Amino acid sequence: MNDDEQKTTEELEVLPEELESGKRESAEGVSDDVSFEELNEDGDPIREVKKLKERLNKALEEKQEYLTGWQRERADLANYKKDEESRRSALASLAREKIILDLMPVLDAFDMAMGNKDAWEKADKNWRMGVEYIYNQLVNMLEKHSVQRIGKVGEVFDPNKHESVETLPTDDASKNHTIEKIIQSGYMLAGRIIRPARVRVWE
Repeated sequence: MNDDEQKTTEELEVLPEELESGKRESAEGVSDDVSFEELNEDGDPIREVKKLKERLNKALEEKQEYLTGWQRERADLANYKKDEESRRSALASLAREKIILDLMPVLDAFDMAMGNKDAWEKADKNWRMGVEYIYNQLVNMLEKHSVQRIGKVGEVFDPNKHESVETLPTDDASKNHTIEKIIQSGYMLAGRIIRPARVRVWE
């Protein structure tokens, strides 16, 4: 083997080691966590990270926007249900009040019939018992629906509950401004006056 052939052989033997060394040198300064597939077209990882951050911020903004919209719609739905329940309750109360007002003449007729003691006592006892039974059933039914009769003889006159249709003079100070007679019973529905009692008052 001449000198030129020996030199060529030595260069070929050294080449694989130099290539391996070159690989190590070219990899210096590059983190193992960086994947070359994640680099953008120009091979700049910093620019790629910036783009990812922008996309993340945009996604977070959209998420917050959707969340705010959902919370607003949920609050609107809750308010709608509450308002609808109030409307239904108000309508039911008005309907119940109308029915009770329509029954007032019937109750007044019972009061007039039983209020005339002389005529009432002359009626057949069994007939009176039957009428009183029907009347008590009607009153009990109204009480179950929060209807209360107002106006009693002897109680102090209250303009919020009573309507004075007549006054009688009195020298008895204890009777002054008290109810002498119930002309027409009043009624209260769930704590609200639907008809004041018409009364005669001592003065």
